[in-house]
Amino acid sequence: MFAVVRTGGKQYRVAAGDKIVVEKMAGNAGDTVSLGDVLFAADGSEAKAVAGLAVSAEIIAQAKADKIIVFKKKRRHNYRRKAGHRQQHTILKILSVGAEKKAAPKKAEAAPAEAPVETKAAKPAKEAAPKKAAAPKAEAKPAAKKPAAKKADAAE
Repeated sequence: MFAVVRTGGKQYRVAAGDKIVVEKMAGNAGDTVSLGDVLFAADGSEAKAVAGLAVSAEIIAQAKADKIIVFKKKRRHNYRRKAGHRQQHTILKILSVGAEKKAAPKKAEAAPAEAPVETKAAKPAKEAAPKKAAAPKAEAKPAAKKPAAKKADAAE
């Protein structure tokens, strides 16, 4: 079984036992992560529904890519700039493809229990605050004649 997952803005075709290099992810070596953004999954030549599927992976290492040299030069202007860059990435080993996602706790149930309680003394203070009056709208000025129209009137 294989799947196509999206992480770090890129897509990867993965199967159990594969090692892939992805953009930097949070975690240390040995941690297990779940790649929940599964775009496609198939078992042999038969496609599967991706709703509720996740890919489980283990972080092997946090590493840096090879250094890339950025060199800018403009001829005959004595302009030279040299800079280097090493992209950080994470090496993952795919443990399983197609594991079910764990359902996250619903936020609607947790919200009423954590809602702050207003006291009676606070309500009159809010109501007593003066409201701003709406600013009157400026009246539209009459449109002046265009200069081209004046020249046309003078020419007649």
